[in-house]
Amino acid sequence: RLAARSDVLVVAAPETPETVGLVGASVLAALPAGAYLVNLARGALVDEEALRRALDAGHLAACVLDVFASEPLPPTHPFWAHPRVLVTPHVSGVTAQFWERETALIVDNIRRYRAARRLKNVVNPEAGY
Repeated sequence: RLAARSDVLVVAAPETPETVGLVGASVLAALPAGAYLVNLARGALVDEEALRRALDAGHLAACVLDVFASEPLPPTHPFWAHPRVLVTPHVSGVTAQFWERETALIVDNIRRYRAARRLKNVVNPEAGY
């Protein structure tokens, strides 16, 4: 239902068993004609073949892909030359202050580790992210 009301679908979710293939042919078909897709999550969440078919058919206006099922994206992959695909270099999270914040987090976590305190941004293996 959400896809049918979305002119732009932004995929921003972790890759878990529940999200792999989340955006397949049925979701892409439910998007309004002329909609856009942006995937900055993980490549496995979008069925790339279904996406290519939706783009080739003109159903989607375009897409922006920062991630792919196979990375790096092979040089011969059709997305590189597709007129409706913008390929970005898998750095969508990098902003002007990214490295400053990242360094501060790392230094803080080193201090926390040495003091036997709880670390920030710990991955939960059971959740998958």
